[in-house]
Amino acid sequence: MEQEKKNKEFVIRYLNALSGVTKTREIMAEYLDDEELVNHAIFFDSVFPKYEMFADEVTAEGNRVVVRARLKGCHKGELNGIKPTNRNVEFPFFISYDIENGKIVHHWLIADQMMLMEQLGVMNVNA
Repeated sequence: MEQEKKNKEFVIRYLNALSGVTKTREIMAEYLDDEELVNHAIFFDSVFPKYEMFADEVTAEGNRVVVRARLKGCHKGELNGIKPTNRNVEFPFFISYDIENGKIVHHWLIADQMMLMEQLGVMNVNA
């Protein structure tokens, strides 16, 4: 139980450290040993510069921490062919982190991309 509490606190520190700042390899090196997640964060920061993340719920079991969270940012870069809209977005996501030796070594992410596309004005989910 003590390790699970430490893992939850570690993930919250990680999210807070990256929220609202430019995501750089140097900042992420303290927390991540997951190159795919590093690249994902850098890419998303090019689309939504200095995006913020808010953890709404954090649970842990063993070395896995699962977070229900929200991403908030402004669309300033191209996203899968969608030119910048300068629209503010906020959408939910779930992510699980596997932690080993004090670093995130693997993740699994699912985001509400339909909500994101609606907020960017490229799709109407109520049509």
